Amino acid sequence: MSDVRAIDEESLALAAKIVNDGGLVVLPTDTVYGVAASPFSAEAVSRIYEAKRRPRSKALQVLLSSVDDLKGLDLHLPVPLDRLAKAFLPGPFSPIAVALAGSKLVTLRDELNGSKTQAVRVPDSAACLKTLRAVGPLACSSANRSGGQSPQTVEEAVAALGDDVDLYLDGGPTTSHVASTVVAADPNERDGISIVREGVISVAQVRAALQDAESGSPNA
Repeated sequence: MSDVRAIDEESLALAAKIVNDGGLVVLPTDTVYGVAASPFSAEAVSRIYEAKRRPRSKALQVLLSSVDDLKGLDLHLPVPLDRLAKAFLPGPFSPIAVALAGSKLVTLRDELNGSKTQAVRVPDSAACLKTLRAVGPLACSSANRSGGQSPQTVEEAVAALGDDVDLYLDGGPTTSHVASTVVAADPNERDGISIVREGVISVAQVRAALQDAESGSPNA
């Protein structure tokens, strides 16, 4: 029987223990419900892929409680993603950070230029941020089987993943089934960025924010 609990001090303490022990938790974000695990455990991350039936070729995001958490994970945001992060985080925006040599994340991806990268996000959700502050950074993907619709409620997540997850945290319905917008830095592309996935934030909004940042507009 799936363990579904409201988000409170007791359930957050349980979630922290489960994550530390290599288990899976489902939590609400500001976009959809996500299935998450420790980003420092290869076995735990494997469980996300197995639960979702997700191809290993598809990367996972790492959820943070603050952009300030990047430093502790030995990650940094290259130009111009640092400017976009100021405009859109917290929110449905996932910039792809570059890893420094000391990063212990097991979710890093190898790039053709020899660097390692990681998509990160700071959700604009009080329930999610409270969870992240209690549990720490989390490797995460939408809480559905690969190819299925991203869940907007904990009930939809339970229906999709069932007993493959150790704990479901119920924070009420999220705002939509649409995921975050993923953006990478690319000096060879227009405005120095590449839109990896268009989500809640449109391509037009991303490019407008860059133009505002470059012009020094207070709207940035």
